[in-house]
Amino acid sequence: MLNNRQERRLATQWTVFPTRLPLIRRRCLRCSSAEFLTHGKFRVNANHRLLDVWLLALCAAGCGETVKLTVMERANVRTIDPSDLMRFHGNDPGLAADVLGDPMLLRRNGVTLDWGGAWTLRKAAADGSPAEVIDTSVRFARPIPIKVATLLAAGLEGSRSGVHRLAVAGRLSTPRRLTATVSGDFPFTLRLPATAGDPPGEPDRPSGSIPAGTVRR
Repeated sequence: MLNNRQERRLATQWTVFPTRLPLIRRRCLRCSSAEFLTHGKFRVNANHRLLDVWLLALCAAGCGETVKLTVMERANVRTIDPSDLMRFHGNDPGLAADVLGDPMLLRRNGVTLDWGGAWTLRKAAADGSPAEVIDTSVRFARPIPIKVATLLAAGLEGSRSGVHRLAVAGRLSTPRRLTATVSGDFPFTLRLPATAGDPPGEPDRPSGSIPAGTVRR
C-alpha cells in the first residue's frame, strides 16, 4: 500500500543585520597594521561648485594614521542629491555603509573589507509545531558578503564541517554552493532525523525546530 502521508513542514526566516561598519583592509604607512576603522565620518571640500568627498578611517592599531577614501572627486554640486549632501555633512553611518558597499569605490581606493564580527543573525520565532522538514528563507538587511557554510553554521549553532556533513547526508539542501560567498537572499531546507540520531557534532533538535534568537558573529 502506498504511503500518502505528507511531510510535516515548517517555514521560518533568518535575517542578517550589520552590527557595525566593516574593517577596511589597507596597509598602514605608520605601523605594521593592515586594518582601519571608520565610524562614518566624511570630509567635504568645496571649490566653487565642485566638491570632493572623502570617507575617513583611522588605523585600528591606534597609531593615529588616518586615510581618506575618495567618494567623489571634482563633482559638480548640481549632480549630487541634496539629501545625500546633507548626510555627508551629518556623517551619516548608513550612508557610509552604502558607500562601502560600492565595489567600484573599493577598487578605486585599493581597499577590501572584513565583515568578520560585524554582523548578527536574527532567527524568527517558530510556532513550536513538530516538523520533519524546515524551510528557511535567509534575508539580508544589507548586502554583507558571508560564506554560505559560515552563515548556516552560525544559525544551526554547529560547525562548518557539520553543515557539509548534513549536505552530504542529504539532510540539508540549498541552491547556493556551501563554499560560495553570498550577500543576497537565499533559501535552504533542513530535514530533521526521525530519531535522535544526528551526525556527530550536530545538535539534537528534539522539538523539531530551529531555536529562535540572535546569533552574533
